[in-house]
Amino acid sequence: MTSLFRNLKKGFISIALALSLVGCLGVPEGARTVQGFELESYLGKWYEIARLDHPFERGLSNVTAEYNLRDDGGVQVINRGFKSDNNEWEEAQGKAFFVGDTSTGKLKVSFFGPFYGAYNVIALDQEAYQWSMVVGPNTDYLWILSRTPVLDQVIVDQLLSQAESLGFKTEQLIFVDQEKQQ
Repeated sequence: MTSLFRNLKKGFISIALALSLVGCLGVPEGARTVQGFELESYLGKWYEIARLDHPFERGLSNVTAEYNLRDDGGVQVINRGFKSDNNEWEEAQGKAFFVGDTSTGKLKVSFFGPFYGAYNVIALDQEAYQWSMVVGPNTDYLWILSRTPVLDQVIVDQLLSQAESLGFKTEQLIFVDQEKQQ
């Protein structure tokens, strides 16, 4: 009986979490999404340099995100990371679509069912597309991404300063170990 209760409880928590993501497509107060965004230049592999902690990435190192164009005009998202606890690579596949104008860095992303979360590009190297900063609908979600496993500290410091000015708790960022790549 306890096993059944535990499974039901997990199911209800999952449903509640999923429902809480519905409508979470906003941008944190004061943040602006990048204008002049070019999807073709953004596609490809990105390395996660830093992130705020969340259960879906907890304990992962060597995290990458790969973006590819889908036949329906959306974006295929493949997130990978290494979990040292079980010595295995983990992967999550999702899909993303623009919210509004395709020249604005505002997308919605889903990794399960019809539920979408905000993917807001608020800082971007618009000349060479070598780094970006992505946030969710509020200051609980932040990622710094780079085309290379290491990002110049001057750029990291600039992005941290911007994030801090928007109310993000940059002292809580996890700087991702990128030493093991497959």
